[in-house]
Amino acid sequence: MVMHTEITDDQLQRYARHIILDEVGEEGQLKLLQSRVLVVGAGGLGSPVLLYLAAAGVGTLGIIDFDTVDISNLQRQVIHHTDSVGALKVTSARETIQSINPEIVVNEHTMRLDAKNVAELISQYDIIADGSDNFETRYLLNDACHLGGKTLVAGALLRFEGQLATFKSHLGGENPCYRCLFPSPPPAGTTPRCETAGIFGAIAGVIGTMQASEILKELLGLGKSLSGNLILYDAMNTTFRKIRVPPDRKCALCGEHPTITSLDR
Repeated sequence: MVMHTEITDDQLQRYARHIILDEVGEEGQLKLLQSRVLVVGAGGLGSPVLLYLAAAGVGTLGIIDFDTVDISNLQRQVIHHTDSVGALKVTSARETIQSINPEIVVNEHTMRLDAKNVAELISQYDIIADGSDNFETRYLLNDACHLGGKTLVAGALLRFEGQLATFKSHLGGENPCYRCLFPSPPPAGTTPRCETAGIFGAIAGVIGTMQASEILKELLGLGKSLSGNLILYDAMNTTFRKIRVPPDRKCALCGEHPTITSLDR
């Protein structure tokens, strides 16, 4: 692990456009270099998230994905290349990240996330980015982050639409969790996946880069947190909607009388 205690001359040049921002400066850039972010999924959302966090100088990036690169991924998963087809996504992503910014430490977690490994894994990172494509993982991450005291920045995509939210329910107050919006997963088979419904490739870039921005804001304590709000993007009509989402006092996870108190499934 590289310990960043001061900004080097090379880093002053690389991150110059950050450092000249009064809101970031050398102190903020050093904080990014010392930060650790886990990105769940090296796919459509994970690709821009990883690219921009690496370029921004987030010092340690963890990538969890058990899949390999397929040629059908390349339409939207821009961290991978034609030569990467057949390779592990975590390895392909690491190689691209290190070609952009070789000083970034990349941890490859080639595994399927489950209730047995999630708590230990997220404990190693400051913020968790959810770029998964299934409800099982979304609910698992939400529960694990709440119980483990971690901030979760989550995105989702389908066809021509995307959504984005930040969850900090572990802090209490007016911070909801994912279950406050959607108390339980939809019945199996009722919600189409990308491989059956399709995805307009650039939507992943729109939501993924916004996701990266919110992660950087949370790491630096900049601006107003997205927590308590849901962003909905409709590419067909070029509209964004920001919906206020208050915590649900009856939420099974973060409500006044929680019934979900562990990750046992």
